[in-house]
Amino acid sequence: MNDVEGVTVKLAELLRHPEDLDKIQALRSEFTRKKAAVDGQLKLGLKEQLEVTQAGMTSITDGQRTVNLIKEEMIKIDKLCLEAQNMISDFPSINLVAQTHRNFSQVETMKENLDTFNERISRVENLLRQDDAEPEEMPNLLTIHYELTQLRDIRDDSMEQIRRAQDSSLQNTLEDYFARLDDTIGWFDEHVGNVCLNLINIVQDGNHGLVVRLAVIIEEEEKSDNKVKALQEAQRDYKELAARFKSMTTGRKDMRGYKEKFLACIKAHAEQQFSEVEQQFLEDPDRLEKSLRWFFNELNTVKLGMVKLMPKKWRIFKVYGDTYHMLMHDFLTKQIDNPDLSPKNMLAIIHWGEKYYAKMEKLGFKQTDLKPHVIDDREGELVREWRQLIIKFLTEWIERISIADQKDFTERNPDTIDRDENGCFRTRNLLDMWRMFREQIIAAGNSGRSDVTEGVIDEMFRVLKSRQAAWQKMVDDECAKHTGPQGAQDGYETIFDWLVAVTNDQIACIDDNEDEGQVGYLTRFKRDFEPLVSPKYLMQASSEIEAIRDGYIDLSTHCITSFTSLIFAVDFRSTITDFFTPKWYQQFDMKRIVTTFEDYITDYAEVLHRSMLDIFVEEVADALLVRYLLCVRNRGAKFRRADPFGDKLRDDVLTAFGFFERFPDFAAIKQKWRVIDPFSRLLSSEKAAVPDVYMSFKSEYWDLQLSWVEAVLRARDDFDRAMLNGVKAKAAAVDVARGPETIMSKVR
Repeated sequence: MNDVEGVTVKLAELLRHPEDLDKIQALRSEFTRKKAAVDGQLKLGLKEQLEVTQAGMTSITDGQRTVNLIKEEMIKIDKLCLEAQNMISDFPSINLVAQTHRNFSQVETMKENLDTFNERISRVENLLRQDDAEPEEMPNLLTIHYELTQLRDIRDDSMEQIRRAQDSSLQNTLEDYFARLDDTIGWFDEHVGNVCLNLINIVQDGNHGLVVRLAVIIEEEEKSDNKVKALQEAQRDYKELAARFKSMTTGRKDMRGYKEKFLACIKAHAEQQFSEVEQQFLEDPDRLEKSLRWFFNELNTVKLGMVKLMPKKWRIFKVYGDTYHMLMHDFLTKQIDNPDLSPKNMLAIIHWGEKYYAKMEKLGFKQTDLKPHVIDDREGELVREWRQLIIKFLTEWIERISIADQKDFTERNPDTIDRDENGCFRTRNLLDMWRMFREQIIAAGNSGRSDVTEGVIDEMFRVLKSRQAAWQKMVDDECAKHTGPQGAQDGYETIFDWLVAVTNDQIACIDDNEDEGQVGYLTRFKRDFEPLVSPKYLMQASSEIEAIRDGYIDLSTHCITSFTSLIFAVDFRSTITDFFTPKWYQQFDMKRIVTTFEDYITDYAEVLHRSMLDIFVEEVADALLVRYLLCVRNRGAKFRRADPFGDKLRDDVLTAFGFFERFPDFAAIKQKWRVIDPFSRLLSSEKAAVPDVYMSFKSEYWDLQLSWVEAVLRARDDFDRAMLNGVKAKAAAVDVARGPETIMSKVR
């Protein structure tokens, strides 16, 4: 069913429009051609597979035929032996005499061997002592091996005959008698093992004679082991027939495995060096190539110095190459699978693969001959994992910074606020964050892959945006503890320092001043990654940078707004509620407010970034104006015709202007405060003129809120429903053109 649906979807893609029906003939021809090509490939592949299968079956048949022929020949030989015995009339007597003579000779030989056994062992031990005194030469190694081989054969033959006799008492006696041989063999094996472990150094020192002696010993042992193995297989497969042949029932029975021990020593020698490399690599991944120099030097020693000293059939250079390659593979994959591997170490492994194969190529090893791949063809996976390692490290580091920032902010320890070179407050972790970003960009760039760097940069964009959101939430949460109806009235002083420090941090990120040669952290960040990414990605990244830049501006402004809101919530909590009430006429609340503002600005002018001071003043002026206008909602607010509220309004405005006029943006502030004039006219105009005053107000401030106008009218002592209805009628009849947002958008 799924195949039919797939064909239907494919046809739908090819025939989307009616005119596509004209293409059917061409499509049919194309698909017929493709089908013919595929059929041809399948036939060729099937033919090759059949040929391989046929050849294999033929080989199996030939092998079976050969085995059967051998079996038949052995049966013929056995039959001829039996027939020959029957042809000689006195054969039993002759055979008995011959067997007796052979047994006598064997007993005589065995007695002589047993009598001289300990003496021969002593001679071997003397030779071993001489070699102990000359460990770099070991001139007696070959002689010792020859003597020990004979002594071993004597012991094995003796023990085999005792086992056949089934005399356990004599067997124990012989085992005690031959026990000394085992110690001597162990001593010899220790010499052979030392030579095998130090074989590379011996070749490099030019001691070729010792290498040849070792090779002769191992080759002889290998031949003997092969014979033993063949006999064991023959005895297992043709047990009854083999028992009739004396050559198959006497002699050495066990394989000694010197060739396997020799190969194990090659591996052990390299493993020991790799253990040292691992420690160096974990400490300093940049030294990986240097710490592995021995690897290629030793292979080169084998190629130039050892190959001519070893049997050709061993292909010793390939043996070393395959062994060392597998150890290199195991070493690298072990590091790759280490969950605690740092990004720097991972990058070193990624770069090492190509260098490794280039060096092996120079030695004569083709990449295709070195199996398995040195890092299991996991380069693409490693690059992704390495990118994820950087991102993981980045995320964990940022989480630690965020936890530290939140702890410092909530506890508001004054020691956690620093000052920059201009004396402005700064949080202590911002510089570390950008320094860490730069280090990770360099690490990503070292990969030489733009996709890796782009993935890391994407994560950094996400981190920067999330930090902006996190800081805004922290600011809101901490300020909410003091700005709510039940807000705390103590312990708020240090929060102002933190709001200034956070504001300065955001400006430092985007503080570019080309005239002074100064650039913010965000611009440096962009310059760091620009050469490492693709042009297409750079276009996308530029929009992200601008969004983050806007986020810093918004967050810095938000901190200033929170600062101002906190002043009103804490310092003016009781003052604001008296405006436009009877107390207002007897008090000088506006003077008290601007004096407080002056204290704050004086205190923070030196520690707030210079570009934010004017914004702070403007924000204070706007907040004061908005809250002043909203005071018409105060409990007890009432404007009586008999009260001099117009003069009092004018006095408050002049007091505010007296404070703000010292600042550069006073003209803009004064322009916004002009809204007091239509506000005053709403309060003082005759009732009949109020709708026209409203319309004048609305035409100048299109976002004037009707709900606030209603609150103003209700604060008049002569308010009546007709006045409000007239205003609402005007509001419904006229559609005012929208324009830029005015101060009245904040007065609701």
